[in-house]
Amino acid sequence: MEQEEDRIQDLRSKATELFLRKEWKHSIDVYTELISLYHDKISNPHQKNLEKLKKSLCLALCNRAEARLNLQDFAQALKDCNEASRVENTHFKTLVCKGKIWLSLNRYALALECFKEANLDNHELENSEILNLYLDKCKKFEFLSRTGALDVSDWVVNKFEGKSPELAEYIGSIEIKKSEISGRGLFATKNVDCGNLLLVTKAVAIERAIVPESSFEGAKEQAQLDMWKSFIDKIMECIKRCKRTCDLMCRLSNGENEDGLEVLDIDMFRPEAVDSRFCNTKIDDKEKLLNILDVNSLVEELVSTKILGKYNDVHGIGLWLLACFINHSCDPNVRRSHIGDHVMIHATRDIKAGEELTFAYFDVFSPFRDREERAKAWGFVCKCKRCNLEKGVCSNQEMMEMEMFLGKGVDNGGVVYRLEESMRRWMVRGKGKGYLRSSFWQAYTDVYDSERLSRKWGSKIPMMENVLDSVVDAVGSDERIVKLLMRGLKRKNGHKGNGILEMEKAMKLGRGLYGKIMKKQTLKTILIQLGGN
Repeated sequence: MEQEEDRIQDLRSKATELFLRKEWKHSIDVYTELISLYHDKISNPHQKNLEKLKKSLCLALCNRAEARLNLQDFAQALKDCNEASRVENTHFKTLVCKGKIWLSLNRYALALECFKEANLDNHELENSEILNLYLDKCKKFEFLSRTGALDVSDWVVNKFEGKSPELAEYIGSIEIKKSEISGRGLFATKNVDCGNLLLVTKAVAIERAIVPESSFEGAKEQAQLDMWKSFIDKIMECIKRCKRTCDLMCRLSNGENEDGLEVLDIDMFRPEAVDSRFCNTKIDDKEKLLNILDVNSLVEELVSTKILGKYNDVHGIGLWLLACFINHSCDPNVRRSHIGDHVMIHATRDIKAGEELTFAYFDVFSPFRDREERAKAWGFVCKCKRCNLEKGVCSNQEMMEMEMFLGKGVDNGGVVYRLEESMRRWMVRGKGKGYLRSSFWQAYTDVYDSERLSRKWGSKIPMMENVLDSVVDAVGSDERIVKLLMRGLKRKNGHKGNGILEMEKAMKLGRGLYGKIMKKQTLKTILIQLGGN
């Protein structure tokens, strides 16, 4: 008996030390042995001090749950908490740990219940302060997950200093349906105004690395390869721990039999989806896993995903389960922004009920042939309205000659003038003009950004405002459009400040770029900053 007690004391001390040093895996192993010994002693009908042993067992289970929570092994952590609750259903530490697990799983209502129950049994001031923080956080997240009223204004105003804002997952008025573009897609279930938030979702896993633009090509490739390997390892850990994640990943496209894919109920992706909806599927074939990741992973390299052009040297790759259903189009209607491990999707133009959501997998301001090559590298052919129009137009010799002048240091006013005259002869109307102007965006930017070229070409080319309107109508809001507009307004108005009507127009474009939820004063500050860049 003494040897057994000494063994328990030794394990308890060792487990506590490992736990405090945050050596989670090792502490779990020791707690597991300790818990087994406690079970043996409690099952002994002649055992004395039964209540004390049960309290010790409860604490050991709770600490193991906490260690598993830190390793994001949520399923096993919940099992430990449930077992601890059966031993003592009002155990304060267990209730707090269980609340943190539910919070990590975005089950805000369940987390709130746990913290409220823990608060009833709390008698310490220090614990009260911690609990109040968790209670406030749960209430806030539960509200945000219902309304999508997320606001990152303060973070933006503070120039992105400190930790990125904590976001709640949110699924707006969208559903999964068969797509005419490819496989399955996300569709609006009701009319959506420009700037409205549609989706906020956290990555299953994400890997980032700093890859300076000045790096030589070989170094960039090696950095990206290392990043990809680390990303795969993280994904494999996630699917080992969580049957729900593994099951949902198995239902994603692997690039084959797109037409035969099951149309999934979007409720399966909500945090509160019941476990019985998910099978104990496994991805034993690494090649299958790689194919799924190759088709569905998103990169963080696009200009359009980076707020205010920040973090240009930061490259990332991640898997966001719902966002990966959004197909590509060269005339997209939604924009994605990456904040922390979350991706936010909002409308960059008005979207009609039943319309498919699309964003650009690559830069929409690239010429047609460049976009065509990028699409091939991604393994598809873009058949959007813009590409279909440009495919016909860009096959002629005159268009190819204009494309050749881009980026060659020539007077781009001549390129703009020639394109505008060609569109008039070819009778290109409406959105078609916006499509072609977007493809020659660099030429238009060079002209309108230069006082010399603007004076030189004057009335021979369209007014900048008309061109910007057509480009926004064609491809939605983009930071580079807003930046050009604001710089133009600054030159036009000088130190007198921007005109009210002109600023309202800029604000409208800003809503399409950053979303409606950003505070008006914050948005105005951003726009003025863009005008100074």
